[in-house]
Amino acid sequence: MEILPALPPHSEVEKARSRVFLPAQIGRADEKTQRRFLEFFAATIRNKNTREAYYRGVCKFFAWCEARGIGELTQVEPLIVAAFIEQETEAHQAQTVKQELAAIRKLFDYLVTGQIVPFNPASSVRGPSYSIDIGKTPVLSREDARRLLESIPVAYKDGRPDLLGLRDRALIGLMVYSFARVSAVVNMKVSDYRQNGKRFEVSLHEKGGKFHRLPVHHKAEEYLDAYLEAAGLSEEKKTPLWRSADGKSGRLTEKALGRIDVFRMIKRRAKVAGVALDIGCHTFRATGITAYLLGGGSVESAQQIAKHKSPRTTKLYDRRGDKVTLDEIERITL
Repeated sequence: MEILPALPPHSEVEKARSRVFLPAQIGRADEKTQRRFLEFFAATIRNKNTREAYYRGVCKFFAWCEARGIGELTQVEPLIVAAFIEQETEAHQAQTVKQELAAIRKLFDYLVTGQIVPFNPASSVRGPSYSIDIGKTPVLSREDARRLLESIPVAYKDGRPDLLGLRDRALIGLMVYSFARVSAVVNMKVSDYRQNGKRFEVSLHEKGGKFHRLPVHHKAEEYLDAYLEAAGLSEEKKTPLWRSADGKSGRLTEKALGRIDVFRMIKRRAKVAGVALDIGCHTFRATGITAYLLGGGSVESAQQIAKHKSPRTTKLYDRRGDKVTLDEIERITL
């Protein structure tokens, strides 16, 4: 359920409530409380993915409370929040629970400053301990990544260009060769791929409001040029670069491709190529970084390309040490 990107006029709160599911505790409250709840998501969280994740976490918490007879905001105490977090910790990964606690804590902070509730019941609750040295994102080997890209058909048997194949190859190739997040890629316009001197560059709007401009790897440039030429999009500068498909016709629409569409496409292409089926959109960010480091690149440069705040984050994507060889295992002697 998408949260409203902007608040309606005060008299329109009732319309907003009909468009967004409100937890029972909020739905029973007065208009000021409902408005403050909507403001928290619409006005304070700019990243759409974070907004949706926080919304799910908060709604889950309030539904849990409702099932236990806690029907008013003022009834929520630290012990209640702690019990919810304890139960979630037993059922889910630590990072998921920590995100849910962050959502609850920040919402109640906002309700306190808006004079809706007197104190924040989540402020003293501690989440599960969690630290990570190696990322869990599935990474493709260079051979598998190459096989996946080469398995995507770019022409029909009669020689006509396969627009969907050209699109998918270019999209996956760009994610691999630029370390870009899928959300930044799907939001690109045609004008975000342009020539600068003798080479081309891409403009990416990454999360956190970061604007990132990168030169394009020659293979990604080859894929993008082939896609744009076949689709006839080169002059449509203000339109989406990545178009959705018109059913099974093989034609492209004028609508932008969504993140979920990309995820499903990757699953289909991976199955055909015979590579790991547990991969997702983020796989290509991690695959690109690992391949770059295997090629002699530095962590510092990878951090700059990936637009990470810390080299520690970049190192989570460094999976060069994941593979333990049989020769090493055979060194174990008894």
